[in-house]
Amino acid sequence: MSHLQLVIFCILLVLLVVLSGFFSTAETALMTVNRYRLRHKARLHQGPAKLILKLLKRPDRLLGMILIGNCLANIVASVLATLLVHTYFGDPGVVVGTVVLTLVILIFAEVAPKTVAALYPERVSNFVAWPIYGMLIVFYPFVWFINVIANGVLRVFGIKVGHKHNETLSREELRSVVFDTAGRMSIEYQSMLLGILDLNQVTVDDVMIPEHEIFGIDINQPWEDTQKQLSRSPHDWVPIYRETINQVIGVLHLRELTHLLIKGHAINEEKLLHKLYQPYFVPAGTPLNIQLMNFQQERKRMALVVDEYGEIHGLITLEDILEEIVGEFTTNKISTNKIELQPDGSYLVDGAVTLRELNRVTTWQFPMVGPRTLSGLIIEELEAMPVTGIALLVAGHPIEVLEVKENRITIAKISSRLE
Repeated sequence: MSHLQLVIFCILLVLLVVLSGFFSTAETALMTVNRYRLRHKARLHQGPAKLILKLLKRPDRLLGMILIGNCLANIVASVLATLLVHTYFGDPGVVVGTVVLTLVILIFAEVAPKTVAALYPERVSNFVAWPIYGMLIVFYPFVWFINVIANGVLRVFGIKVGHKHNETLSREELRSVVFDTAGRMSIEYQSMLLGILDLNQVTVDDVMIPEHEIFGIDINQPWEDTQKQLSRSPHDWVPIYRETINQVIGVLHLRELTHLLIKGHAINEEKLLHKLYQPYFVPAGTPLNIQLMNFQQERKRMALVVDEYGEIHGLITLEDILEEIVGEFTTNKISTNKIELQPDGSYLVDGAVTLRELNRVTTWQFPMVGPRTLSGLIIEELEAMPVTGIALLVAGHPIEVLEVKENRITIAKISSRLE
């Protein structure tokens, strides 16, 4: 073998190893690139995203082209290396040459290129997309022939190969994606997205104002008392009832009375009743995502929650649902009035506070299955009616009952979890 032939063979050998590395890089990059980011870029017409998605629709053809090229490069490189070492070193050199070439291909054509592709799949995919697409067009008949045989073998085992459809994410998987955005978006935005994803797991019972806390007005009381209650109402929407809340006759929007006062009209019971809206009822247990759509369709902002017997169970407003998404934006919520942080790190908590609200404010993890309120949780743990001064351990947190009224815990002290 002449010196020129030796140089040519060496150059070809190096080029074949580089070509093998190219195919290895392309395989790893295209198979690991983020599909969702690709679809986003394809909608924005950025880079070769559309081309990459087109290649990935038929992974059998893409892998067929890549593996054909990779195998051919490795086989031809092995033949050239064998010829070279056999010519200069004889039969003993073939063994050494095989070992050396194996190491070279393993390091420079497999491990190193695939590692780079795994670390930077998007950049590498943009680089290899067009060359792979061009090769696929040129060698399509050969790729098609190989795929026909390979797909036929797969059909024997019940595997059908065709266009790959877009993968969909479950709610939990989407939650994981949102969690992975930590550092790339603000905590507030992340919490909002998680709040939206959790709406279907939360019902109106979890966020409503309980029946015994509803601010309503008994129209049968003296008109002077009604006026006083209207003047100090903490809410815009007020249920109007006769004797009990279960005999609600309508809902008053205080803004309507404000308009009358601005126009100089005197307010009396007759005008108040004339301004009432028909009460809107929703069944207990309705998921918040459904109720949000119901509010939108019915053009309502407040609803009375009723149980299976038609008894009013609580009251929920549009703001209550929105606060599950964006967090609290009012100053008269339970967390500010009924969950008070103490200097020693403990909390004084009203027994009527829901466990969901308590967990949100304190970032603790009291069980959400079973009782909804702190009072209910303590009674369930005790399996008896509580008395003032009793203490217990719930979910690792020491709880002391400080005040009990009418068989209901009104104030309890909760300390941090014991390690």
